[in-house]
Amino acid sequence: MGKGKQIQVWKYYKIEDNKAIRVKKICPRCGEGVYLAEHKDRYSCGKCGYTEWKIEQKYIEIPEIGIKIKI
Repeated sequence: MGKGKQIQVWKYYKIEDNKAIRVKKICPRCGEGVYLAEHKDRYSCGKCGYTEWKIEQKYIEIPEIGIKIKI
């Protein structure tokens, strides 16, 4: 065994209809095999430092006329 923490691969995939589906996002800079860590407000890559911010969509809903307005 090497130094450091072992990767728990079962956290990266989910099985549906006998197919493995990735749960975590893949880093667009590093490519396959490098996953983005999920934080409260962002996704970040520990290898290259790439960051994607989670943008919370805010809407005002007017039920009388059935529309949503993006703020």
